Amino acid sequence: MPITATNIRRGMAIMFDGEPCRVIEFRHHTPGNLRAMVHAKLRKLKSNSTVDHRFRAVDTVHVAELETHELEFLYRSGAERFTFMNLESFEQYELDAETLGDAAPWVTEGMKIIAEFFEGRPVAIDLPSSLTFEIVETAPVMKTATKTASSKPATLSNGVTINVPEFVGPGERVRVNPSTGEYQDRAKD
Repeated sequence: MPITATNIRRGMAIMFDGEPCRVIEFRHHTPGNLRAMVHAKLRKLKSNSTVDHRFRAVDTVHVAELETHELEFLYRSGAERFTFMNLESFEQYELDAETLGDAAPWVTEGMKIIAEFFEGRPVAIDLPSSLTFEIVETAPVMKTATKTASSKPATLSNGVTINVPEFVGPGERVRVNPSTGEYQDRAKD
């Protein structure tokens, strides 16, 4: 479906140079008395590379026709290969760490995710907005620490290191935003 460049929004999937791209950033810009333009930063979904492009306000772009399917993460082959199974057809897909991008360290066995498909192949995944992990290693708990006190590094069960408040200790389960890597709160299990 064609839309004008001024209707491009962050997070939208569009076709650019014959390839589906995700709009990471966009800025509608009108320099003085010149014609309006849209400056967009795009991430190509097949190659995971980023491209900057200026669209004229009158340019038209096509919205990418992406299918979504729920997949379950099965296992990791080495450090670079991730195997997922479609929960509807039981078909298995293997994705590499480059395709998963920043989501790769957050994927854990049994996790259900939403994958976007283009021409029958998965090109991107969407993680939940909050994931729960156990803290494996961190400095000891400070008894006088409050929520607004300083933070300390903590290693999670998936190997990722994040900053947590001083009152959180090893063995506790915490909720984390995987898109930013920020501590949200203690998990209430």
